[in-house]
Amino acid sequence: MAKQTQDRGTGNLQAVTANRLTDGLVVWLTPAHGWTVDITLAGAFDAAALPAALEAGQASERRREVVDVYATEVRLEDGRPRPARLRERIRAEGPSTPYGAPALSPAAPAFRTVTPAFGSFHAGE
Repeated sequence: MAKQTQDRGTGNLQAVTANRLTDGLVVWLTPAHGWTVDITLAGAFDAAALPAALEAGQASERRREVVDVYATEVRLEDGRPRPARLRERIRAEGPSTPYGAPALSPAAPAFRTVTPAFGSFHAGE
């Protein structure tokens, strides 16, 4: 069963988030109680609207559309919700460091040189 809330911070606004079962992507509940992968389109629910939003998310979980529905604190920046906690910002915006093919390219400085305590490693050696 879904958790009621994960973050019980001092903020008044909460977004409802989950993972979509078809592909595992992080999704956010919109004000119309649909799902979006774009955090800027997520609903920022106050204390009065949060129970209905959580129920909509939990109903979607019962239909096996999403998993792990919970609320997390958000702050409005330029009128758009942004997660207050680092964990949720990473879920919404992606990793805080480069990854994938460009990050693993021999042209990437982090790939070319690693300096452990016992010496250096250079790609191609």
